[in-house]
Amino acid sequence: MGFGEEAKHNKPVVLVTGSSGLIGTALIKQMAQRYQIIGFDNVGFPFPPAQAENVPIDLTDAESLTRGMARVRYAYGDQIAAVVHLAAYYDFSGDPSPLYEALTVRGTERLLHALRGFTVERFIFSSTMLVHKPTQPGQPIHEEWPLAGKWDYPQSKIETEELICREREGMPVALLRIAGVYTNECDSIPIAQQIRRIYENRLTSHLYPGNLSHGQSFVHLDDTVTAILQTVQQRNDLPEEATILIGEPETYSYGQLQQALGRLLHGDATWKTETIPKEMAKVGAWLQGKVPGVEEPFIKPWMIDLADDHYELNISRARHLLGWEPQHRLIDTLPAMVQALHADPAGWYEHHELEPPADLPETAPSVNQRENEKRHEPA
Repeated sequence: MGFGEEAKHNKPVVLVTGSSGLIGTALIKQMAQRYQIIGFDNVGFPFPPAQAENVPIDLTDAESLTRGMARVRYAYGDQIAAVVHLAAYYDFSGDPSPLYEALTVRGTERLLHALRGFTVERFIFSSTMLVHKPTQPGQPIHEEWPLAGKWDYPQSKIETEELICREREGMPVALLRIAGVYTNECDSIPIAQQIRRIYENRLTSHLYPGNLSHGQSFVHLDDTVTAILQTVQQRNDLPEEATILIGEPETYSYGQLQQALGRLLHGDATWKTETIPKEMAKVGAWLQGKVPGVEEPFIKPWMIDLADDHYELNISRARHLLGWEPQHRLIDTLPAMVQALHADPAGWYEHHELEPPADLPETAPSVNQRENEKRHEPA
Protein backbone atom coordinates (compact mmCIF):
# COMPACT_ATOMS: atom_id res chain seq x y z
CA MET A 1 0.00 0.00 0.00
CA GLY A 2 1.50 3.31 -1.05
CA PHE A 3 1.69 6.67 0.64
CA GLY A 4 -1.70 8.20 1.37
CA GLU A 5 -3.90 5.18 0.54
CA GLU A 6 -4.64 4.36 4.19
CA ALA A 7 -3.27 7.26 6.20
CA LYS A 8 -5.39 9.90 4.50
CA HIS A 9 -8.37 8.56 6.45
CA ASN A 10 -6.83 8.77 9.92
CA LYS A 11 -3.98 11.30 9.95
CA PRO A 12 -4.17 15.01 9.06
CA VAL A 13 -2.18 15.85 5.94
CA VAL A 14 0.71 18.31 6.05
CA LEU A 15 2.54 19.55 2.96
CA VAL A 16 6.12 20.73 3.50
CA THR A 17 8.00 22.64 0.80
CA GLY A 18 11.78 22.70 0.99
CA SER A 19 11.42 19.30 2.60
CA SER A 20 15.03 18.22 2.09
CA GLY A 21 16.52 21.26 3.82
CA LEU A 22 17.82 21.57 7.36
CA ILE A 23 14.51 22.68 8.88
CA GLY A 24 12.32 20.56 6.60
CA THR A 25 14.18 17.35 7.39
CA ALA A 26 14.07 17.89 11.15
CA LEU A 27 10.42 18.96 11.04
CA ILE A 28 9.27 15.91 9.10
CA LYS A 29 10.95 13.55 11.55
CA GLN A 30 9.18 15.25 14.46
CA MET A 31 5.75 15.34 12.80
CA ALA A 32 5.65 11.86 11.35
CA GLN A 33 3.84 10.19 14.26
CA ARG A 34 0.88 12.58 14.15
CA TYR A 35 0.60 13.63 10.51
CA GLN A 36 0.73 12.25 7.00
CA ILE A 37 3.44 14.30 5.31
CA ILE A 38 4.10 15.18 1.69
CA GLY A 39 7.48 16.67 0.86
CA PHE A 40 7.86 19.10 -2.03
CA ASP A 41 11.40 19.86 -3.13
CA ASN A 42 13.26 20.62 -6.31
CA VAL A 43 14.08 17.88 -8.80
CA GLY A 44 17.55 16.52 -8.05
CA PHE A 45 17.58 17.55 -4.38
CA PRO A 46 18.13 14.85 -1.74
CA PHE A 47 14.95 13.08 -0.80
CA PRO A 48 13.22 14.14 2.43
CA PRO A 49 13.18 11.67 5.32
CA ALA A 50 11.48 8.36 4.58
CA GLN A 51 8.52 9.40 6.75
CA ALA A 52 7.32 11.71 3.96
CA GLU A 53 6.31 11.03 0.40
CA ASN A 54 8.73 12.81 -1.91
CA VAL A 55 7.09 14.76 -4.73
CA PRO A 56 9.76 16.44 -6.89
CA ILE A 57 8.50 19.84 -8.06
CA ASP A 58 9.92 23.12 -9.27
CA LEU A 59 8.20 26.17 -7.79
CA THR A 60 9.43 28.28 -10.70
CA ASP A 61 7.49 26.02 -13.13
CA ALA A 62 3.69 26.21 -13.03
CA GLU A 63 3.25 22.89 -14.87
CA SER A 64 5.54 21.10 -12.42
CA LEU A 65 3.54 22.46 -9.50
CA THR A 66 0.25 21.48 -11.15
CA ARG A 67 1.49 17.89 -11.51
CA GLY A 68 2.59 17.86 -7.88
CA MET A 69 -0.77 19.07 -6.63
CA ALA A 70 -2.51 16.48 -8.81
CA ARG A 71 -0.55 13.81 -6.99
CA VAL A 72 -1.58 15.29 -3.64
CA ARG A 73 -5.25 15.28 -4.60
CA TYR A 74 -5.14 11.73 -5.99
CA ALA A 75 -3.38 10.22 -2.96
CA TYR A 76 -4.61 12.40 -0.09
CA GLY A 77 -7.76 14.23 -1.14
CA ASP A 78 -8.42 17.95 -0.97
CA GLN A 79 -8.20 18.44 2.82
CA ILE A 80 -4.83 19.74 4.03
CA ALA A 81 -4.26 20.52 7.71
CA ALA A 82 -1.26 22.73 7.05
CA VAL A 83 1.14 23.82 4.36
CA VAL A 84 4.57 24.61 5.81
CA HIS A 85 6.27 26.71 3.15
CA LEU A 86 10.03 26.65 3.73
CA ALA A 87 11.31 26.79 0.15
CA ALA A 88 13.04 30.07 -0.73
CA TYR A 89 16.21 31.43 -2.27
CA TYR A 90 19.10 32.57 -0.09
CA ASP A 91 22.62 33.62 -1.02
CA PHE A 92 25.48 35.18 0.97
CA SER A 93 27.27 36.51 -2.10
CA GLY A 94 25.22 39.70 -2.14
CA ASP A 95 24.92 39.49 -5.92
CA PRO A 96 21.50 40.18 -7.43
CA SER A 97 19.67 37.01 -8.43
CA PRO A 98 16.45 36.51 -10.39
CA LEU A 99 15.66 33.60 -8.07
CA TYR A 100 14.57 35.93 -5.27
CA GLU A 101 11.70 36.97 -7.51
CA ALA A 102 11.19 33.72 -9.44
CA LEU A 103 11.39 31.29 -6.51
CA THR A 104 10.68 33.14 -3.26
CA VAL A 105 8.02 35.60 -4.48
CA ARG A 106 6.47 34.13 -7.64
CA GLY A 107 6.99 30.55 -6.47
CA THR A 108 4.85 31.34 -3.44
CA GLU A 109 2.25 32.97 -5.67
CA ARG A 110 2.09 29.83 -7.84
CA LEU A 111 1.74 27.67 -4.74
CA LEU A 112 -1.10 29.78 -3.35
CA HIS A 113 -2.94 29.60 -6.67
CA ALA A 114 -2.42 25.83 -6.87
CA LEU A 115 -3.92 25.43 -3.39
CA ARG A 116 -7.17 27.19 -4.28
CA GLY A 117 -8.86 23.91 -5.08
CA PHE A 118 -8.00 22.56 -1.63
CA THR A 119 -9.21 23.25 1.89
CA VAL A 120 -6.12 24.38 3.80
CA GLU A 121 -6.54 24.95 7.52
CA ARG A 122 -3.33 26.98 7.85
CA PHE A 123 -0.65 28.22 5.44
CA ILE A 124 2.59 28.68 7.41
CA PHE A 125 5.30 30.81 5.82
CA SER A 126 8.90 30.72 6.99
CA SER A 127 9.93 34.37 7.00
CA THR A 128 12.81 36.09 8.79
CA MET A 129 13.31 38.59 11.60
CA LEU A 130 15.49 40.50 9.11
CA VAL A 131 12.37 41.96 7.51
CA HIS A 132 12.41 44.40 10.44
CA LYS A 133 14.36 47.57 10.79
CA PRO A 134 17.28 46.98 13.21
CA THR A 135 16.97 48.16 16.78
CA GLN A 136 19.28 49.13 19.66
CA PRO A 137 20.29 47.02 22.68
CA GLY A 138 17.55 47.05 25.27
CA GLN A 139 14.79 47.81 22.72
CA PRO A 140 13.41 44.44 21.56
CA ILE A 141 11.70 44.24 18.19
CA HIS A 142 8.02 43.25 18.19
CA GLU A 143 5.78 42.20 15.31
CA GLU A 144 4.59 45.76 14.61
CA TRP A 145 8.15 47.08 14.42
CA PRO A 146 8.86 48.95 11.15
CA LEU A 147 9.92 46.86 8.15
CA ALA A 148 13.12 47.56 6.24
CA GLY A 149 14.48 44.92 3.88
CA LYS A 150 18.09 46.09 3.71
CA TRP A 151 19.21 43.52 1.12
CA ASP A 152 17.65 41.14 -1.38
CA TYR A 153 16.87 38.25 0.97
CA PRO A 154 14.74 40.10 3.56
CA GLN A 155 13.25 42.28 0.84
CA SER A 156 12.04 39.16 -0.98
CA LYS A 157 10.48 37.95 2.28
CA ILE A 158 8.66 41.26 2.78
CA GLU A 159 7.27 41.09 -0.76
CA THR A 160 6.22 37.48 -0.21
CA GLU A 161 4.50 38.23 3.11
CA GLU A 162 2.53 41.01 1.41
CA LEU A 163 1.64 38.70 -1.47
CA ILE A 164 0.41 35.97 0.89
CA CYS A 165 -1.88 38.35 2.75
CA ARG A 166 -3.16 39.74 -0.55
CA GLU A 167 -3.66 36.39 -2.32
CA ARG A 168 -4.74 34.07 0.49
CA GLU A 169 -8.47 34.34 -0.37
CA GLY A 170 -9.75 33.38 3.07
CA MET A 171 -7.05 30.79 3.78
CA PRO A 172 -5.70 31.32 7.32
CA VAL A 173 -1.99 32.15 7.35
CA ALA A 174 0.84 32.30 9.86
CA LEU A 175 3.96 34.31 9.08
CA LEU A 176 6.79 33.06 11.27
CA ARG A 177 9.65 35.57 11.37
CA ILE A 178 12.49 33.31 12.42
CA ALA A 179 15.88 34.29 13.84
CA GLY A 180 19.17 32.77 12.63
CA VAL A 181 18.95 29.00 13.02
CA TYR A 182 21.79 26.93 14.51
CA THR A 183 22.36 23.38 15.76
CA ASN A 184 24.70 21.64 18.18
CA GLU A 185 26.99 21.05 15.21
CA CYS A 186 26.65 24.76 14.31
CA ASP A 187 25.00 24.60 10.83
CA SER A 188 24.94 28.39 10.82
CA ILE A 189 27.12 29.95 8.15
CA PRO A 190 27.89 33.18 10.06
CA ILE A 191 28.74 31.36 13.30
CA ALA A 192 30.82 28.73 11.49
CA GLN A 193 32.78 31.48 9.77
CA GLN A 194 33.37 33.26 13.09
CA ILE A 195 34.57 30.00 14.67
CA ARG A 196 36.86 29.39 11.72
CA ARG A 197 38.46 32.83 11.88
CA ILE A 198 39.24 32.48 15.58
CA TYR A 199 40.35 28.84 15.30
CA GLU A 200 42.84 29.78 12.58
CA ASN A 201 43.77 32.97 14.45
CA ARG A 202 43.29 34.99 11.30
CA LEU A 203 43.93 38.72 11.32
CA THR A 204 40.22 39.22 10.61
CA SER A 205 39.39 37.39 13.86
CA HIS A 206 40.73 40.42 15.73
CA LEU A 207 39.01 43.10 13.64
CA TYR A 208 35.38 44.16 13.37
CA PRO A 209 33.87 47.03 11.34
CA GLY A 210 30.91 47.60 13.63
CA ASN A 211 29.70 48.13 17.17
CA LEU A 212 30.95 45.22 19.28
CA SER A 213 28.00 45.61 21.66
CA HIS A 214 25.52 44.83 18.87
CA GLY A 215 24.44 41.38 17.69
CA GLN A 216 21.51 39.36 16.46
CA SER A 217 19.08 36.83 17.84
CA PHE A 218 19.49 33.15 17.03
CA VAL A 219 17.31 30.10 17.60
CA HIS A 220 18.19 26.42 17.90
CA LEU A 221 16.86 24.11 15.18
CA ASP A 222 15.02 22.02 17.77
CA ASP A 223 13.21 25.12 19.07
CA THR A 224 12.43 26.22 15.50
CA VAL A 225 10.86 22.86 14.74
CA THR A 226 8.86 23.00 17.97
CA ALA A 227 7.53 26.46 17.07
CA ILE A 228 6.39 25.26 13.63
CA LEU A 229 4.90 22.09 15.08
CA GLN A 230 2.95 24.07 17.70
CA THR A 231 1.71 26.39 14.94
CA VAL A 232 0.40 23.33 13.08
CA GLN A 233 -1.18 21.90 16.21
CA GLN A 234 -2.91 25.20 17.08
CA ARG A 235 -3.76 26.08 13.48
CA ASN A 236 -7.46 26.49 14.16
CA ASP A 237 -7.01 28.66 17.27
CA LEU A 238 -4.82 31.39 15.78
CA PRO A 239 -5.97 34.69 14.21
CA GLU A 240 -6.70 34.56 10.47
CA GLU A 241 -3.44 36.40 9.83
CA ALA A 242 -0.92 35.63 12.56
CA THR A 243 2.56 37.17 12.47
CA ILE A 244 4.91 35.72 15.09
CA LEU A 245 8.58 36.32 15.89
CA ILE A 246 10.54 33.15 16.68
CA GLY A 247 13.94 33.51 18.36
CA GLU A 248 15.81 33.56 21.64
CA PRO A 249 15.02 36.67 23.69
CA GLU A 250 18.67 36.98 24.75
CA THR A 251 20.84 38.55 22.07
CA TYR A 252 24.57 38.03 22.50
CA SER A 253 26.73 40.76 21.06
CA TYR A 254 29.49 40.12 18.55
CA GLY A 255 31.98 41.03 21.28
CA GLN A 256 30.49 38.48 23.69
CA LEU A 257 30.67 35.73 21.07
CA GLN A 258 34.28 36.67 20.29
CA GLN A 259 35.23 36.34 23.96
CA ALA A 260 33.37 33.06 24.41
CA LEU A 261 34.84 31.50 21.28
CA GLY A 262 38.35 32.76 22.05
CA ARG A 263 38.16 31.04 25.43
CA LEU A 264 36.69 27.80 24.04
CA LEU A 265 39.07 27.55 21.08
CA HIS A 266 42.31 28.83 22.55
CA GLY A 267 41.79 29.16 26.32
CA ASP A 268 42.05 32.93 25.86
CA ALA A 269 39.53 34.68 28.10
CA THR A 270 40.43 38.09 26.67
CA TRP A 271 40.31 37.57 22.91
CA LYS A 272 41.34 40.93 21.52
CA THR A 273 38.98 42.45 18.93
CA GLU A 274 39.54 45.95 17.57
CA THR A 275 36.94 48.11 15.84
CA ILE A 276 38.08 49.37 12.45
CA PRO A 277 36.51 51.93 10.06
CA LYS A 278 34.04 50.50 7.58
CA GLU A 279 35.81 51.93 4.56
CA MET A 280 39.07 50.29 5.61
CA ALA A 281 37.26 46.97 6.05
CA LYS A 282 35.63 47.27 2.61
CA VAL A 283 38.97 47.91 0.94
CA GLY A 284 40.45 44.91 2.72
CA ALA A 285 37.53 42.66 1.74
CA TRP A 286 37.74 43.85 -1.86
CA LEU A 287 41.49 43.25 -2.04
CA GLN A 288 41.16 39.76 -0.55
CA GLY A 289 38.70 38.89 -3.28
CA LYS A 290 41.14 40.00 -5.99
CA VAL A 291 44.30 38.18 -4.89
CA PRO A 292 45.00 35.21 -7.22
CA GLY A 293 45.21 31.87 -5.45
CA VAL A 294 43.60 33.18 -2.27
CA GLU A 295 40.25 31.78 -1.18
CA GLU A 296 37.43 34.24 -1.70
CA PRO A 297 36.63 35.83 1.67
CA PHE A 298 33.31 35.25 3.35
CA ILE A 299 33.02 38.88 4.44
CA LYS A 300 31.82 40.89 1.45
CA PRO A 301 31.78 44.71 1.24
CA TRP A 302 27.96 44.75 1.39
CA MET A 303 28.00 42.90 4.73
CA ILE A 304 30.17 45.59 6.28
CA ASP A 305 27.37 48.14 5.90
CA LEU A 306 25.21 45.87 8.09
CA ALA A 307 27.80 45.28 10.82
CA ASP A 308 26.10 47.69 13.25
CA ASP A 309 22.65 46.14 12.85
CA HIS A 310 21.18 44.83 16.09
CA TYR A 311 18.31 42.32 16.32
CA GLU A 312 16.82 41.68 19.74
CA LEU A 313 13.36 40.09 19.93
CA ASN A 314 10.25 40.40 22.04
CA ILE A 315 8.72 36.91 21.84
CA SER A 316 5.67 37.58 24.01
CA ARG A 317 3.32 36.85 21.10
CA ALA A 318 4.92 33.42 20.52
CA ARG A 319 4.51 32.71 24.22
CA HIS A 320 0.87 33.83 24.20
CA LEU A 321 -0.37 32.32 20.92
CA LEU A 322 1.76 29.17 20.73
CA GLY A 323 2.83 28.57 24.31
CA TRP A 324 6.33 28.51 22.84
CA GLU A 325 9.52 29.22 24.74
CA PRO A 326 13.02 28.38 23.46
CA GLN A 327 14.70 25.62 25.43
CA HIS A 328 18.22 26.35 24.19
CA ARG A 329 20.60 29.30 24.43
CA LEU A 330 23.26 30.02 21.86
CA ILE A 331 25.87 30.82 24.49
CA ASP A 332 25.30 27.41 26.12
CA THR A 333 25.57 25.59 22.78
CA LEU A 334 28.90 27.09 21.69
CA PRO A 335 30.91 24.45 23.66
CA ALA A 336 29.22 21.65 21.68
CA MET A 337 30.01 23.41 18.40
CA VAL A 338 33.65 23.84 19.36
CA GLN A 339 33.91 20.28 20.65
CA ALA A 340 32.76 19.02 17.24
CA LEU A 341 35.66 20.94 15.69
CA HIS A 342 38.19 19.69 18.26
CA ALA A 343 37.06 16.08 17.86
CA ASP A 344 37.34 16.01 14.08
CA PRO A 345 38.79 19.16 12.48
CA ALA A 346 38.83 17.74 8.94
CA GLY A 347 35.26 16.50 9.28
CA TRP A 348 34.14 19.86 10.68
CA TYR A 349 35.61 21.75 7.72
CA GLU A 350 34.08 19.27 5.28
CA HIS A 351 30.68 19.49 6.97
CA HIS A 352 30.69 23.28 6.63
CA GLU A 353 32.15 23.17 3.10
CA LEU A 354 35.17 25.24 4.13
CA GLU A 355 38.73 25.07 2.85
CA PRO A 356 40.89 23.73 5.72
CA PRO A 357 44.25 25.30 6.58
CA ALA A 358 47.35 23.46 5.39
CA ASP A 359 48.42 22.62 8.96
CA LEU A 360 45.05 21.24 10.07
CA PRO A 361 45.61 18.55 12.74
CA GLU A 362 43.76 15.23 12.77
CA THR A 363 42.38 16.18 16.17
CA ALA A 364 42.72 19.32 18.21
CA PRO A 365 43.14 19.37 21.99
CA SER A 366 40.24 20.88 23.88
CA VAL A 367 40.71 23.82 26.19
CA ASN A 368 40.53 21.49 29.21
CA GLN A 369 43.21 19.23 27.72
CA ARG A 370 45.49 22.22 27.13
CA GLU A 371 44.96 23.44 30.68
CA ASN A 372 45.86 19.98 32.03
CA GLU A 373 49.01 19.91 29.87
CA LYS A 374 50.05 23.32 31.21
CA ARG A 375 49.65 22.13 34.80
CA HIS A 376 52.05 19.26 34.14
CA GLU A 377 54.67 21.23 32.24
CA PRO A 378 58.02 21.50 34.09
CA ALA A 379 58.54 24.80 35.85
